[in-house]
Amino acid sequence: MAAVKFTLNGKPQTVDVVPQMPLLWVLRDTLGMTGTKFGCGMQLCGACTVHINGQPTRSCGMPISSVAGKNVTTIEGLSPDGTSHPVQRAWIEVDVPQCGYCQSGQIMTAAALVGKSNDPTDADIDEAMRGNLCRCGTYQSIRRAVKLAAQYKAKGGAA
Repeated sequence: MAAVKFTLNGKPQTVDVVPQMPLLWVLRDTLGMTGTKFGCGMQLCGACTVHINGQPTRSCGMPISSVAGKNVTTIEGLSPDGTSHPVQRAWIEVDVPQCGYCQSGQIMTAAALVGKSNDPTDADIDEAMRGNLCRCGTYQSIRRAVKLAAQYKAKGGAA
């Protein structure tokens, strides 16, 4: 066991766990952040995507020791002021989710893209979202929602 200190959703955290424990399981089982989902366990599907220092990162295979001193943001911390993030608002307006299981990972990846670009092209969206799998096939709705979220951000919404 080892104490690992990092910032989670803007708040300092210290966890005393096995250093190789995947970040996903620390988030879900130790800290109660169940919005981040387990999908494949091999960093392939994107359901476990969180932001580490602002970058979308798969958490299922990342040892907790690798986030020491870093900032981790989960879907629960995407909009710390309690309002919806532009991507979350767009997801609702476009009615993206079907089963919803992959959506937190999809939203976290899309939020990172929208944070960088006010006008992503289809190619930009496809590249950013590549590897985030949706068994329901909502990819066209996801693309529409990302474009809408970028418009919201461009009009003054935070991202």
